[in-house]
Amino acid sequence: MRIIQLACRAERRLALVDGGTLRLLEGYRSIHSLATAALDSGIHLPELVGRSITAERLDYDAIYQGLSEWRILPAADHPDEPARCLVSGTGLTHVKSAQTRQAMHAAGEELTDSARMYQWGVEGGRPAPDAVGTAPEWFYRGPGSILRGHMDPLCVPAYAQDGGEEPEIAGIYIIAPSGEPIRIGMAAGNEFSDHRLEKRNYLYLAASKLRMCAIGPELVLDPDFARVSGIVSIERGGSVLWSKPIHSGEEAMCHSLANLEHHHFKFESHRRPGDMHIHFFGADAFSFGEGIRLVDGDVMVVNFDGFGRPLRNPLRVEAGPARLVVAKPW
Repeated sequence: MRIIQLACRAERRLALVDGGTLRLLEGYRSIHSLATAALDSGIHLPELVGRSITAERLDYDAIYQGLSEWRILPAADHPDEPARCLVSGTGLTHVKSAQTRQAMHAAGEELTDSARMYQWGVEGGRPAPDAVGTAPEWFYRGPGSILRGHMDPLCVPAYAQDGGEEPEIAGIYIIAPSGEPIRIGMAAGNEFSDHRLEKRNYLYLAASKLRMCAIGPELVLDPDFARVSGIVSIERGGSVLWSKPIHSGEEAMCHSLANLEHHHFKFESHRRPGDMHIHFFGADAFSFGEGIRLVDGDVMVVNFDGFGRPLRNPLRVEAGPARLVVAKPW
């Protein structure tokens, strides 16, 4: 079951994806309000979706192609309080990302901290069901205001050195009134980052992640996350510049999903009732690792099998120079 968030001027709606048709739901204007209602009523989320379907239908093809007054929103958000949606991620979960990071920072045959952390995941990232495994790399991306949807531009700010795609799957969570994290589903994502800044020194990793990112277009309520295949590509001038197969899911990662979720939600501040969490699970490949630098107008395309239609986002480079920000005293 796949759900999509839509907007037309000031109106927001949810819809069930049914092939080339979107079947509108009634009573809920966001995934957050739908999930909250399911928790409050005790009704299983897919059942609540089934009860909420109306006779109203929209042409998915037209909306997806940008030919409709309706537009696709990020697959999940906290529309009323974006600051209560925490966007974060886990790195070094896939061997190819670890190899790329090693190549970015290694001096000769030196084993970097990134390579060591990936190896710790190989050795201890899949604990027994009743045990705690090795902690993965974790990073903060920002509040929900950084989220973008299908067809929305992802911007390279004037103060940034670069911007590039990271094709990933993201877990979508809400915190129940009891403080228990509830996984609503998953969505394809572009965990957009400043790789040139990170390459200067791995201690710049945290700053390189403070950028907008995209998820969607569809939220999958019941995904198969054992092994997920897909393809990432960069289009320039209407043609494919670069493309590569990608793999994710638990079989492709050195950490189990349960271990990643434990180490994210073990922090008390990450279990505040009513909050939303968007957490990226790591990338298998990206164009920067193969020497490609994106330019204004390039289109990044992320397509995972079983996760709905491809996520497409154009790149926008803001004109410089960077503006000096001054904190004024009272």
